[in-house]
Amino acid sequence: MFRKLAIFLQMIKFEHTVFALPFAFMGALLGSQTMNNHLPSWSQIGWVLLAMFGARSAAMGLNRLIDRVSDAKNPRTKNRAIPAGLLKIGEVVVFVIISFALLFWAAAELNPLALKLLPIAVFMLVFYSFTKRFTWLCHIVLGLTIALAPLGGWAAVTGTVNWAAMVFFVTITFWIAGFDVIYACQDVEFDIKEGLHSIPVRFGVAKSLKIAQAFHIITALGFIALLLMTDLGWWYIAGMIIAYLILFYEHHIVSPGDLSRLQTAFFTMNGVLSIVVFSFTLIDLVVRHY
Repeated sequence: MFRKLAIFLQMIKFEHTVFALPFAFMGALLGSQTMNNHLPSWSQIGWVLLAMFGARSAAMGLNRLIDRVSDAKNPRTKNRAIPAGLLKIGEVVVFVIISFALLFWAAAELNPLALKLLPIAVFMLVFYSFTKRFTWLCHIVLGLTIALAPLGGWAAVTGTVNWAAMVFFVTITFWIAGFDVIYACQDVEFDIKEGLHSIPVRFGVAKSLKIAQAFHIITALGFIALLLMTDLGWWYIAGMIIAYLILFYEHHIVSPGDLSRLQTAFFTMNGVLSIVVFSFTLIDLVVRHY
């Protein structure tokens, strides 16, 4: 049983939760402080956590089901659970259904707005996995999908969405899209062969890295806008500066002629960035208000 659980966690890349979860919590913290003048309750944080686990598990399970044929052909992904025969298709289908049930349960326990937004979240979670088949804008769609985490965290504890929440949503959208473009550079040859679409396929690796930089400049501007639209202060600014340095380093270690440190740029740097921004936001809210 534990071996099977480990396989499921590996299938959904559980460690990649570090990308979205801190920003979901940040959305909950910032939304509650901005709109309600207090931090969210532990109960609300718990339901946000369960919603995130359900949404992400469902999304990754669906992605693995939909991409199982191309995964089996790609040397980089042929050892994933389904093409390697470690999990049966029926097992993954049941896993996805249970994950969506957890998401629905959590949304129902939070507030009516969270429940009303649920169909949009489910649609995006399903839709994203098909986008590489027909558009190079798939990275933006992925960004929009994952950025529902901070927007959902905000809506979950406030029951409303304002312009600051939307700026946060756009900021995370382009952060995700930017590093997904970098990640996609390693699959250009395979994607061309299989007729799949991506920004690196459409524009080439060199131009794609420039596009990723532009996306992350939008992210940097978004963090500044969030500062101006909320009651954040110096601790947040310190975290924002560290985030900028991480983004600069991420782009510095990857070049068209050298993608050897792509995994460091993709996983390590972005995982650290999300934790840093969340942590300094939490410190800012606690130190300055409590």
